[in-house]
Amino acid sequence: MKNLLITVLILTAGFAGVSQAQTTLGATMDVYVFPKEGQDAADQSKAEAECYSWATKNTGNDPFDLNKKADQQERQAEKDKEQAKKAGQGAGARGAVRGAAMGALIGEIANDDAGDGAAWGAAAGMARGRRQARAAQQSATQSAEQRAERTQQATATQIENFKKAFSVCLEAKDYLVKY
Repeated sequence: MKNLLITVLILTAGFAGVSQAQTTLGATMDVYVFPKEGQDAADQSKAEAECYSWATKNTGNDPFDLNKKADQQERQAEKDKEQAKKAGQGAGARGAVRGAAMGALIGEIANDDAGDGAAWGAAAGMARGRRQARAAQQSATQSAEQRAERTQQATATQIENFKKAFSVCLEAKDYLVKY
C-alpha cells in the first residue's frame, strides 16, 4: 500500500511537471520546433528569439501585432454587417408616401377620386420601397463581407510570411520546424 501511494505521488508529480512545461516562443505562434542536433532548451530559446527578431525585421510584421489586428478586423466586420442590415430601413414607408402622392394625383386626373388613387399608389409604393430596401441590404451586406474577407486574408498572408521567415531562420540553425 505504501509503495502504491509513493508510485501515485511520483506519477502525479511527473505529470504536473509536464503540464507546467515552459511554452516556447515558436509554440505561442503554432510553430513547432525540434532540435536536430540535441540543442538544449536555453539554446532553443535563444535561437527562437534571434529568429523572431530577424523575421520581424525582414517581413516588417510582428505576428502578435497581426493577431491583434485580425481581432480588430473581425470586430469591424461585425459592425459593418450590422450597419448593412440597417441599409434601406424605412424605405417601405417612404415608398408608400411617394406612391400615395402620385396615386392621388393620377386618381384625381383620371376619375376625380384622389382617395382610391392614393390608396393604390401607397400600396404599390410600399411594395417597391421594400424591394429596393432588400436589394440595398443584400448589396451592403455582400460588400461588407467581401471587405472583411479581403482584409482578413491579407492579415493571414502576413502571418504566414512571418512564419516562413521564422522557420527558415531556425532551419538554418539546425532545428526541424513545422507550422
